[in-house]
Amino acid sequence: MTKRVPVGVCSFISPFNFPLNLAAHKVAPAIAAGCPFILKPASLTPIGALLIGEVLAETSLPQGAFSILPCSRDGADLFTTDERIKLLSFTGSPEVGWALKSKAGKKKVTLELGGNAACIVDADANIDDAVQRIIFGAFYQSGQSCISVQRIIIHEAIYAQVKAKLVAASTNLIMGSPHDEQTFIGPMISEKEAERLQLWIQQAVAQGANLLCGGQRQGAMLQATLLENVPNNVALYCEEAFGPVAILSSFSDFDQALAQVNDSAFGLQAGIFTRDIYKAHKAWDTLEVGGVVIGDVPSWRVDNMPYGGVKDSGLGREGIRYAIEDMTEVRLLVVRELPQ
Repeated sequence: MTKRVPVGVCSFISPFNFPLNLAAHKVAPAIAAGCPFILKPASLTPIGALLIGEVLAETSLPQGAFSILPCSRDGADLFTTDERIKLLSFTGSPEVGWALKSKAGKKKVTLELGGNAACIVDADANIDDAVQRIIFGAFYQSGQSCISVQRIIIHEAIYAQVKAKLVAASTNLIMGSPHDEQTFIGPMISEKEAERLQLWIQQAVAQGANLLCGGQRQGAMLQATLLENVPNNVALYCEEAFGPVAILSSFSDFDQALAQVNDSAFGLQAGIFTRDIYKAHKAWDTLEVGGVVIGDVPSWRVDNMPYGGVKDSGLGREGIRYAIEDMTEVRLLVVRELPQ
């Protein structure tokens, strides 16, 4: 017989972009699994995690069941190196995540890292629906999501039509204060990040890319930006943009499109707009990603699905059931029947 037992004390490090939700993705499974935990929220956005702590303080959880400890990245070494911790769960940038894993010692490590998610639009797609969803997937939260649409791969038969609609829709997005309900493009997390992404756009254009729309910056706000003919060796193609930028390319053969998706160091999620069930299954078989979304953008996620990536996008899966499994270990019981 087998049962699952708590792995022990868990260490959680959560990111800035969904400061309440992504902290809850770690906290709730830990409580369900019976694991005490310490949580370090992102230093730029700690309030959501502190609110979770206030709520938990009103419950019957035993003393020492949890700690919410805002601190700088430099002050967080013990979250990774302390041998009393049995699991580290980190959500954030690949550079930081893999560095933490190298220092984690014997503990289990779950990494939810970045991506440059691709979305294929096949010739049989509903174009207006695909455009509407891609605009959302590329530019919601000003593109500051690890499953934001960064690469849009369109069948050559509909490329011109889809491009025109995407450019028109992107140009019409309102940029401004998030306090205004009409605003769709708000600020990035800092002016430094906006400057970094604008530089990547300029570098791509200097290498031959065509700027279709956007590219202008006002402080920490960057316009919704689309480019095409982006070389596959520039940062905007190879790295995670993590901002309101997407790049367009075309394909003539579906296998070629799948190869373009796999032409990445990352493998988090991919979206496929197709009506062909055989192509959908081929994508599921072929794509080197943690999840394939048919008929929608890779940015689609619900809390109970197994969420995570491969390659540089991380290790393990979140989602309530799957996180609980990571926070527990299987314990076996064998009972030998004695001879009569």
